Amino acid sequence: MADITRNPAPAQAPDDLEEGIPIMQQVLDNPFLLLFLGIAMPTVLYIVWGVMEIVSIPVGK
Repeated sequence: MADITRNPAPAQAPDDLEEGIPIMQQVLDNPFLLLFLGIAMPTVLYIVWGVMEIVSIPVGK
């Protein structure tokens, strides 16, 4: 029988693996970033909502 040798794929360098990971997966894998976004986004939205409510109040005469 023929002697078949396999050439395994060369191991990728860590830099190559970093480039292969999608940005969204990197964001979702970072719990501190998720915590920050979970606090910052509602805060900003409520501030904008509050400013819009204050601006919409009619001026008294």
